[in-house]
Amino acid sequence: MSQKTDAVVASTIGIDTGKNTLHLIGLDDQGTIVLREKLSRSRIVSRLANVPRCLIGIEAGMGTHYVARELIALGHDVRQVPPVYARPFRQTHKNDFRDAYAIAEAVRRPSTRCVPVKTDDQLDLRALHRVRSRLISERTAVINQIRGFLLERGIPVRQGLRFLRQQLPEILAKRIDVLSPRMIRIIEDLSGDWRHLDERIEHVTKEIEVLAYGTESCRHLMTVPGIGPIIASAMVAAIGNGVAFAKGRDFAAWLGLVPKQMSTGDRTILGRISKRGNRYLRMLFMQGARVILRPANWTKHSFGPWLTAAAKRLHPNVLATALANKLARIAWTILTERRSYETRVIADAA
Repeated sequence: MSQKTDAVVASTIGIDTGKNTLHLIGLDDQGTIVLREKLSRSRIVSRLANVPRCLIGIEAGMGTHYVARELIALGHDVRQVPPVYARPFRQTHKNDFRDAYAIAEAVRRPSTRCVPVKTDDQLDLRALHRVRSRLISERTAVINQIRGFLLERGIPVRQGLRFLRQQLPEILAKRIDVLSPRMIRIIEDLSGDWRHLDERIEHVTKEIEVLAYGTESCRHLMTVPGIGPIIASAMVAAIGNGVAFAKGRDFAAWLGLVPKQMSTGDRTILGRISKRGNRYLRMLFMQGARVILRPANWTKHSFGPWLTAAAKRLHPNVLATALANKLARIAWTILTERRSYETRVIADAA
């Protein structure tokens, strides 16, 4: 690669991000490398401050939103390129400069779909969701550990969080014939951890709900059946106003709720869902769909006739996925059009 460092003639710059260092590759209008430089993260803004406005592609990842906002403030056209879109442009062996070159090539392509730069409010909201998800995982681990210790002493407990919560005090008080004093103390300590995690989860959940009810976009999303403060706030934190997607199907495809396609020639081959994109948000939409699938909820919204017909030909899991896909498309429309969901329930013919 060229060792030139004249950034004045660079029309496109690719940046490969690292924890402490950034690698830059600049291309001119003909695609020739005219810049090859390694910088510390703290120097990137001052290095590009006096460079004429150009297209900058930066690898999307941890810590890139701040750098992108700083470079946008300098007047540059900054786009975050997902690593999966830059990988085909990397030639032969992998190193940081070749990654930067691949990013510069990818960002020049009109078909490359880039990650919008998130605001501070979006990052704060996403951080709350990540903390809540971690706390729930830790609580599940504690519960499973308690179940395992009890099962080793011949005390099985019915699956479900509420059943263990109800039966655990009685088990510790009455099953001293199989539980040693040391094991009782261990389980009591784990129960204390469980209560502490419950309090933390409740506190974070309430904070998310307050933010959701105070945001107009979230209030619009919460009018959609099956979508509450958690799903609405997670969606806003992930995609903002939704303009990064051209239509609702693109958003559903990004969530991985569409079939994986392996078609060739005149044959259309559809497999199971792709499970791409935001796994956390996909899980939330699936949970919202399963809530709607309870028969008592079918008459509360306009999905009743569609669900009745689909339930006759689809497996329950496939039906839940199809409904989650429909909810995602509706939610994207509500978010982009900034309006509330209108339920149109068709009355049964007499």
